[in-house]
Amino acid sequence: MKTARIETARRVPHIVRWERGPLGIAVHPRTLVAVVALIALVFGGLIASLALGDYPLGWRDVVTGLFWAGPADAELVVHELRLPRALVGMLVGLALGMAGAIFQAVTRNPLAGPDLIGITAGAGAGAVLAILLGGVSTTRSTTYGAVPLGALIGALATAAAIYLLAFRGGTISGYGFVLVGIAVNGMLAASTRWMLARVDIDAATRATSWLTGSLDGREYTHVRWLGYALVVLVPATIALARPYRMLQFDDDTAASLGMPVTRSRIALLVLATALTAAATACAGPVVFVALAAPQIARRLAGTPGLPLVVSGLVGAALVVLADVVARTAFPTELPVGIVTGAVGAPYLLWLLARNNRAGKGG
Repeated sequence: MKTARIETARRVPHIVRWERGPLGIAVHPRTLVAVVALIALVFGGLIASLALGDYPLGWRDVVTGLFWAGPADAELVVHELRLPRALVGMLVGLALGMAGAIFQAVTRNPLAGPDLIGITAGAGAGAVLAILLGGVSTTRSTTYGAVPLGALIGALATAAAIYLLAFRGGTISGYGFVLVGIAVNGMLAASTRWMLARVDIDAATRATSWLTGSLDGREYTHVRWLGYALVVLVPATIALARPYRMLQFDDDTAASLGMPVTRSRIALLVLATALTAAATACAGPVVFVALAAPQIARRLAGTPGLPLVVSGLVGAALVVLADVVARTAFPTELPVGIVTGAVGAPYLLWLLARNNRAGKGG
C-alpha cells in the first residue's frame, strides 16, 4: 500500500488501524483516550509538585521560574529543589510501570511484581553494597556512579537465579516463578540487613534512608542518567511488543505462532530487570508501583492483556502524585516509598483475596 491510511477495522469495530506499506499498528480508541488522560494527569502532577510545598509558588511564578524569567527565589525553588525531583519521580514511575507489566505478562501472574519476587531486593542489595564499600552518597552527583552499577549487577544476578530455579521441563510456571522469587526476596532482605549491621552508623544511615525509596535531594544528574537509560530501554522494550503480546498466551500457543518462547522471555526479562535496576538506583525501592500499575492500566485501557505504554504512564502518575502527597500532606516530609507502600499494601491484600476467590491460588 503506497499511501498512509487510518481506518477502522471491519472485523473488530473497536480497533483503529494505521498502515503504510509493510508497517502498521492497531490501537483501541479507549487505549488512546487512556494515554491522553494519563499524560494530562502526569503533567498536572508535575505542575502541582512545582507549586506546592513549604514554600508555595503561584502558577505565574512556576511558569516564569521554569523559563528563568521570574523572581530569583522562584527560579531557585523550581530548578534546584523541585523540578529535578519531579522529573526523576516521573521517570522512575515510567520504568517501574513498564517493568511490572513485563514481569506479569511473561509469567502470566498478577503477583509477579519486582517488589515481591526479589528483583527490587537484588537491585537494592547491590546498590547498598556499593554504598557501603565505596562510601557513596545517594544524593550528591559527584560520587553517584557506583550505585547504578551495583543495582544493575544485583538485579541481573537475582533475575538469573530466579529464572534458573523456576525453569522446569522446558517451560516456566508463573506460580513457581513467584514462589521462588518470594524466597529469594527474603534471603536478599536478610543479607541487606546483615550488611547494614556490619558497617559504621553513618554509612548505615545513608543506606537505610535510600532503602525507604526517596526522591529527596535528586539532581539533574539523576534525571540525565535515568533518561539515558530509558532512551535505550524503552524503545528496545517496545520493539519486542509482539513477543510481549504473544507470551501472554500459553507457551504452546506462542510457539505455534512462530515465537521463540525461551529467547523472547529471556530478552523481555532482561529488559524488565534493567528497567527496575535503573529506577531503584535513582530512588531506592519504591514499592508496589510495579505491582499495581499494570492492573490499573488494563482496566483503564479495557484490553484483555496488559498494555505496556499505559502501564508506564500509570506508574509515572502514581509516583509523581505520591511524592506530592508525601511532601505536602503530613507535618513532616515522608519518603515517597512509604506513601506507595501504604497504598499498595491494601491493594496487594485485595489482589490476593480476588485471586483466591477466582480459584487461581496466586
